[in-house]
Amino acid sequence: MAERSGVPKSTLARIEAGQGCEPAFRTVERLVRAAGGELALRLPGDPRSTASGGSPSLPDDEARDDEARDEAGRRYPAHLDVRRVRTLRDWPGAWWVHSYTLPERLWPVRVPELTYDLDRARRDERRWRNRTRAQVRFRRASEGLPATSWRLLAEVPGAGPVGELRAHERSVDLLLGEELGDQRELVLESVVVAPGLRALGIGRQLIGLLGREMALAGIRTAHAIAEFGNVEFLLACGFELQASRPSALTLEV
Repeated sequence: MAERSGVPKSTLARIEAGQGCEPAFRTVERLVRAAGGELALRLPGDPRSTASGGSPSLPDDEARDDEARDEAGRRYPAHLDVRRVRTLRDWPGAWWVHSYTLPERLWPVRVPELTYDLDRARRDERRWRNRTRAQVRFRRASEGLPATSWRLLAEVPGAGPVGELRAHERSVDLLLGEELGDQRELVLESVVVAPGLRALGIGRQLIGLLGREMALAGIRTAHAIAEFGNVEFLLACGFELQASRPSALTLEV
């Protein structure tokens, strides 16, 4: 079993002896597959949670066990979270680059196909981020707010909110001073995500939920003013720059 699964014999011995060992999910997956079985994760009412072929789906940047080999054809140790290098952002060794958008033809050193974090703290943080991302649930929370106020939450069950979007409605009729049939639009006030969980797509999913809620309410337009260099985030979420938009001003009293 150790040879077929790649799980060390010492780990197998502790599991068989029941010595308080709680194997990681990937270890369980390796053992099940080595025994000829298939492992699938399912959530009630969510057909997307079942991976094709009966195997659990892995993050896009995570390599499967049977594909993860070093240049000598050897398997990586079971305790490493091996992942694919798709961009320079994925590779901790890209210390020499100042921009993750550097074209591949300009990369000054050879970039490996697979990578992993030797630093245990960084590896544990990555695992925590991936677990949390899989647990996040999104909903609209309008309790106690005016009808024209919008509040969307990203929450982790048992831990509370980890992201929030706020917006408010405004009347185009009042804005333009014309009767246009009570047209409505939204002004995006803020999108915030807990610092340790940024760059996981939580903010983008909040924007996606906003779009779906707008469609249900019959609202077609949302406006936003980006601060602190967040223009790229809004552009990635589908917003477009307005050439006629005046500069943002601030009044302090």
